[in-house]
This record gives sequence, C-alpha cells and structure tokens, in this order.
Amino acid sequence: MVVLTVRDGRDDLGITVTSFMSVSLEPPMVLAGITSTSYLAEVLDRGDRWAATVLGTGQRALAGRFAIQGRPNARILLASEPHHRGPLSDALIVEGGLAALECETRQRVQAGDHTLFVAEVRSADYVDRGKDPLIRVNRRYV
Repeated sequence: MVVLTVRDGRDDLGITVTSFMSVSLEPPMVLAGITSTSYLAEVLDRGDRWAATVLGTGQRALAGRFAIQGRPNARILLASEPHHRGPLSDALIVEGGLAALECETRQRVQAGDHTLFVAEVRSADYVDRGKDPLIRVNRRYV
C-alpha cells in the first residue's frame, strides 16, 4: 500500500493507492493509478510533483484514514503521525514506512476509469529495508 500526497497551493491532499508499481530502472520511474474523476486526479493534472510513501505493516490505520470517502486534508490526517515536507515536491511525506519517493509526472495515460500517472523518481527521501510491506489482497490485509 502506498500513500500518495501532493501540495495544491495552501492545501495538502493525499490518498491510499493500491495500484502502484515500478516501471523503469533507468531512469527510475513508477506508476500510480488514480480514479480519473477524483479531485486528486484533477490536482495531479495541474501539477507534476508529488510524493509516495510505501507503507509498512504497522501503518494499517494510516492506510485506512487516507482511503475513506470525504477525508479531510492530509495535514489533519497526519497530525498525530511523524511526517515532514519533501524538499523537491513540497508534498507531505509520512515517516516510518518502507520508502518515500518524490516523483515528477512524465506521462498521463487514460485506462478505463483511471488515469495512470507515470513519473520519474526525483529523490528517494528514505528507504528502510528492515520492515515488511503493508499488502492488501481481495479487500484484506495480508
């Protein structure tokens, strides 16, 4: 599971993303799938920089907070969680995950009811190989 965050002016937005994958090693690129009709997709269409935090098993509640409908802005959701602002994306970055990446969108691809944001990884904010990833399959965490 990944929490994707983006800064939109004075507002900070975020969402739990289940469609996230590596695309290329050279240059390092990733892909995030977002519902095309969502406000977050609209914001990502206006700006190119965002952050992605790969969550660990201990961050299940955080994944749930960023997945609920009508959620408040990301600053409120992260008020009790360690986090910081990424120097390149200006997006909020959750601390304590497996990795945090700052990304810059290079391509947008329409795929059914989703937009696939293909992005170059501009910075690895941190990597912690000592944790297990939070994985959700068939609507259950495993």
